[in-house]
Amino acid sequence: PDIVHAHDWHAGLAPAYLRAFQRDGAPHVASVMTVHNLAYQGVFPASEFGVLQLPGDFYAVDGLEFYGHVSFLKAGLFYADRITTVSPTYAREIQTQAHGAGLHGLLQTRTHDISGILNGVDYTIWSPSIDEAIAARYTAAKPAAKSKCKTALQERVGLARDDDALLFGVVSRLTEQKGLDLLLSAVPDIVQRGGQLVVLGTGDPALETGMKNAAAAHPGAVAVVLGFDETLSHSIIAGSDVVMVPSRFEPCGLTQLYALAYGSLPLVHRVGGLADTVADCSLENLADGLATGFVFEHFDRAGIVAAIRRAFALKGRRTEWKAVVKRAMTQNFGWESAALRYAEVYQGLLAP
Repeated sequence: PDIVHAHDWHAGLAPAYLRAFQRDGAPHVASVMTVHNLAYQGVFPASEFGVLQLPGDFYAVDGLEFYGHVSFLKAGLFYADRITTVSPTYAREIQTQAHGAGLHGLLQTRTHDISGILNGVDYTIWSPSIDEAIAARYTAAKPAAKSKCKTALQERVGLARDDDALLFGVVSRLTEQKGLDLLLSAVPDIVQRGGQLVVLGTGDPALETGMKNAAAAHPGAVAVVLGFDETLSHSIIAGSDVVMVPSRFEPCGLTQLYALAYGSLPLVHRVGGLADTVADCSLENLADGLATGFVFEHFDRAGIVAAIRRAFALKGRRTEWKAVVKRAMTQNFGWESAALRYAEVYQGLLAP
C-alpha cells in the first residue's frame, strides 16, 4: 500500500509495525492515525510488550511506554506520519492538559502534523425530506409538516399533546461525558417554564434511575425511553424543537448535525465539534443571520439553564425562530468537504 490509515487505539500498533519493518529494510509506507476519542487509549501491562514482537527500544517514553504501561494509542500517535482527529476544536483541545488525557505533551510536539477534519452526515439517511421513519416529510422551504412530527412524538412517548410547549429532545448514551448529569439538574427549569423533555438512551445506572425519577415526578412533561430504538431516534430528532447535546467533551458529535438538518435547534456545550458546528443565538449572530442554535460556555447548571432560557425566549419570537430553523436546515455537513481534506492529507504524504 501507499498509505495505511489507522483509527483509534485498536489499530494504533499499525504505524509502529510499519516503522519497525522499514528499519529492517522494507519500503516506506506512510501512515495516518485518526483519533475519534482520546479517552480510549488501549493501555495494557508492560509485561505484554514482548508479545508484540516489536524492537525492544520501542518500549520507551519516545515510543509505546505510557506511565509504566503499554499504550496502543500512544504508539499510533508517536509513529504515524500524520495525525487527524474529528474536529478542528478537538484537535486543539487534545494538546491541552485539560483534554489531553495524559498525551498532551506528545501531541504538542506534533502540533504541525495534526489536522482536525469534521465528520460528515449521510444525508441519504438523515434528511427530513425523505425520512420514512418520521410522521411527515418536510423541507427548509416547506417546514409546516414538522409540527406533525412533534405531535406524533408527544403521543408516542406519552407527553401531553401541546404544540406550544417547547419540546427538548435527547438521543444519547446516558453518561457523564455526555453531560446528562448536568441536564438532570436543569429538568425543573424546563418543566416550570411549560417545556417538555424526551430522552432516549441507556448507560450509567445512576443516570438511568435519575431520568426515570424525573419522568415519574413530571408525568406528561418528561418522558424517558431506556434502550435504543433507531426509528424513535429519528422521531425525536424530527419532533423536538430543541435537541440537547450538553457534553463535557465531544470530539465531533453527530447528533447536533442531525438536529440541524431537521430544524431542531441544537443546545450544546462549547467544546470540540459542537463548537465548530453550532452558531449561538447571540444578539450579534441573530443580527448577522448566522445563528443556528444555543451554546453555553461554562459547564455548570447556570450555564445550561441560561441557554434553556434563551431557547424559550427565542421561541416566543416566532419570526426569528422560523428564520433560525430555516438557516439550521440549510447547513451542509456532508462528507464531500471532509473527503477533500483527507485527500489533501494523503497527497501531502505522497508528495516527493
